[in-house]
Amino acid sequence: MSTLPPFRLVKRTPAYWRVTFDNPPINLVDYGVFAALGDLIDLMEADDELKVVVFDSADPDYFLAHFDLLPPEKPYTGPTWLDIAARMTRSRVISIASIRGRARGVGSEFTLACDMRFASTEKAVLGQPEVAAGITPGGGATERLPLLVGRGRALEIIAGADDFDAETAERYGWINRALPDAELDAHVERVAGRIASFDRKPLAEVKALVNRSTLPTEADLTAGQDTFRASLTWAEAHERIRRLLRRGMQQRGELEYDLGERIAESE
Repeated sequence: MSTLPPFRLVKRTPAYWRVTFDNPPINLVDYGVFAALGDLIDLMEADDELKVVVFDSADPDYFLAHFDLLPPEKPYTGPTWLDIAARMTRSRVISIASIRGRARGVGSEFTLACDMRFASTEKAVLGQPEVAAGITPGGGATERLPLLVGRGRALEIIAGADDFDAETAERYGWINRALPDAELDAHVERVAGRIASFDRKPLAEVKALVNRSTLPTEADLTAGQDTFRASLTWAEAHERIRRLLRRGMQQRGELEYDLGERIAESE
């Protein structure tokens, strides 16, 4: 687990913050990211002026690659991903994912926990590759995706374990909008700037009202997390993960770049 912060926080205005993930080599989500996000949400909840936060990446190839499959060097005692996601979704602050690069596994689940998702047509790739690694998603994909895209498409995404481009993700309802890469930043900036200009109280109230009919239950999310944790103990999963790591998973290279296509290949 790196001792360096996994993202940079820039307070554009008192009402609008920008968070840029920067966790080389490929923006893996490890327990250090969980801990830092927990601290960030503490700051968000304590700030009486903040209205909107945009998340993006310093790496044009990887927004958030996926969960780090190597065991941590020390036992982790910080907030769980479900704690972080629940606090984000129920926060009065509007969260926006500006997706450039690959958002897979818990990286995709992070964007699902955001209130809005905008993605580059040329550079964004989304996927839930867990099943192909012998495990199950545990960060909300099995609960949040069906509410957005429907049952059949959720199973296509999760059971198929393939990569999806931004235009398909938009058509499915996975993201708000796919935009040409040259237009992504300006569009997100405009949306965030508009939201930041409005009063805080109605923003918080409308988000809470929308949440009532659009969020999965805590029990369902916990069931998904528990199944994921159990799947990490399966012997078949250990073998698949071992082979993937040997082939270059979690390193910058062809496997990670084209994971949806290559993860199903035999050695």
